[in-house]
Amino acid sequence: MSAQATAPSYVEITETLVRLYVFLSQYLDRCLNEAARQSFPEQDLQAHLSETRAKMLEILSVNRVVKGKVEKECDRTLSLGTACLKGGAAKQAALEEIKAERAVLQHKTMALSDLLAVFRAS
Repeated sequence: MSAQATAPSYVEITETLVRLYVFLSQYLDRCLNEAARQSFPEQDLQAHLSETRAKMLEILSVNRVVKGKVEKECDRTLSLGTACLKGGAAKQAALEEIKAERAVLQHKTMALSDLLAVFRAS
């Protein structure tokens, strides 16, 4: 079996990255909105996020640079969420960063969703 036969397709890679960004966005949404926190149980979100992150990092293992960037992005997002959930001064300091990070994730998700639509159409 060749390496190409087992390599993930462009569609699978893009789908996984979109899914990761959606789950990271949902994680941050929970910090900003009580309704979002109640609509998706924490345990379920954490399970989906962990599974998707692990799959994405496995896919990206062929490129250390990109894998490192995605790992840092995940760590940064999760750290912001943790700071926010702690409350107090940490929450206030994290809120503006969360809003900015949420906007970045939204833009990446939209761009990747468009790319995914093109991949699926071809």
